[in-house]
Amino acid sequence: MDFKKHAMISLAALALSATAAFAQGKGPVVGVSWSNFQEERWKTDEAAIKAAVEKAGGTYVSADAQSSPAKQLTDIESLISRGAKALIILAQDADAVRPAVEKAVAEGIPVVGYDRLIEIPQAFYLTFDNVEVGRLQAREVFKVKPEGNYVFIKGSGSDPNANFLFQGAMEVLKPAIDSGKIKNVGEAYTDGWLPANAQRNMEQFLTKNNNKVDAVVAANDGTAGGAIAALAAQGLAGSVPVSGQDADKAALNRVALGTQTVSVFKDARELGRTAAEIAVQLAGGKKLNEIQGAKSWNLGPKKQNMTALFLTPVAITKDNLNVVVDAGWVTKDVVCQGVKPGSVKVCN
Repeated sequence: MDFKKHAMISLAALALSATAAFAQGKGPVVGVSWSNFQEERWKTDEAAIKAAVEKAGGTYVSADAQSSPAKQLTDIESLISRGAKALIILAQDADAVRPAVEKAVAEGIPVVGYDRLIEIPQAFYLTFDNVEVGRLQAREVFKVKPEGNYVFIKGSGSDPNANFLFQGAMEVLKPAIDSGKIKNVGEAYTDGWLPANAQRNMEQFLTKNNNKVDAVVAANDGTAGGAIAALAAQGLAGSVPVSGQDADKAALNRVALGTQTVSVFKDARELGRTAAEIAVQLAGGKKLNEIQGAKSWNLGPKKQNMTALFLTPVAITKDNLNVVVDAGWVTKDVVCQGVKPGSVKVCN
């Protein structure tokens, strides 16, 4: 090959690789602190965040707190030391994480409180409308059982979402509770959102009420799975309506099988993409209230004035399972595994 021509090709290749490197590095480093990866859905969120950060030319770095509030504090410090110019934090414990968040904002690093409220005014709050999720859960269970003994398997007591969900459910059910049609015969938080803890709580409520439980409002699909396991051990799975949320694949199959009444679809791909886009904008100097769709909100436990963006959830029952299939969230084969032919519309 002609040396001059070879040199020109080499220089062109070098320029191209430099351009590519520059393009890759033109955006900020976005650090994501995950509370844990025990639940299926966070992997979906992560893929969406990573793709959106990289699309903006940024770099994604992350840490898994493995359900430890103490580890999450050190994780956030580590993400900052790794060059994070914006943080997305899924809080394991909303209060325990405060010192790390306050330190980050003091250093000029914007923080997005992801899916769970971190009630610090300098942090952006992004989530689905969790009070509405609670309303959707209760409405669907109430349609099946408008009276009787209700059990409430709540989320983690250290997660404000647990109370938002319960608040929404109570808005729907309070008139029937006040009239005596519904009786609250068991209510407990689920430490760490762990299905095993939800199952243990459900077992205790069944024992306490001699199995006379007519409906279960469970805070998410993991806790619903635990509650349903306890019901199944007593031969009650399928005869007692149970709520959930997150549209976990196993839960959507339970909805088709009839052991779970409703899951609430909160498209984690939309949440993740939106979080990444907000983080990149904030890292670039945008103010919280300049984010499109953002609004002022002060309905948290501490009544702090927050800047928030709420996405819209959708109740998924046996009748509209096609919504999650059509959205490409889950395949028909997964939803319909073990389902009796002709019993569910989407499986026909």
